[in-house]
Amino acid sequence: MTKTSELPNELTQARRPAALLGWALGLTAVLVVMGLLIAIDAEHPFTQTVDDGWRALVGASPDSAVYQQPLAMFFQQLGAEAGGLFMLILLPATLALVGRWRSALFFFAACLTGLGLYSQVMKNLVDRPRPSADQVSGLFGPLFEVDHGSFPSGHSVAAGVLVVGVLALIPHSCRTLRIGWAILGGLILVGMIWQRTLINAHWLSDAVTGVMAGAGAALLIWWAFWPWVQKDYGRPVWFLHLKRRAALTD
Repeated sequence: MTKTSELPNELTQARRPAALLGWALGLTAVLVVMGLLIAIDAEHPFTQTVDDGWRALVGASPDSAVYQQPLAMFFQQLGAEAGGLFMLILLPATLALVGRWRSALFFFAACLTGLGLYSQVMKNLVDRPRPSADQVSGLFGPLFEVDHGSFPSGHSVAAGVLVVGVLALIPHSCRTLRIGWAILGGLILVGMIWQRTLINAHWLSDAVTGVMAGAGAALLIWWAFWPWVQKDYGRPVWFLHLKRRAALTD
């Protein structure tokens, strides 16, 4: 009787949601289409008018103190070495340590897909120049060292992966926690767009598409790992589980 009643629940957990795949493919399509359209004329794409207007409004000068303040530097480090260490090593290692190795593999795979395939491959294919200094217009180039290619923003992709990836790790039963993280995650995405354009490292379209691409990559891997991630929900920490088992044996 117990096995029969549990079977439908197990099947439900294993069934990958079609909506999750739909959103993943939709956001991935946005990245691909935007990349194709910008690559047609990478130096003056169709978004340039909006990008120029936003840069004139938000872009900081080297003399500004705003881009070096703690809030701006948080977003700078989130997509740099500190954020990479947390996302690629510390969080997956912690998940594996407490017995959620399936979730660790999911998060690591999402990072590799977003930061590697979606970000770096598209950067090299599109080859969009970053904002450069324009003394006549009073505009400045990147205020921090940057790598090759402006589209999409790698920092923004990392933010998208982080927000959706962590959301996937929170069980559906923890509704308050999921809502809280969704709100905080939205602020992280907006903040990353602001910071990448504040320091003139990217155009607005690079940053907006970047967060969408990162979210799409994480959603795609979440869909692929769905049965595994579901199995880890509510999974007890392994050493607490051993203590419980020892207590019952005694």
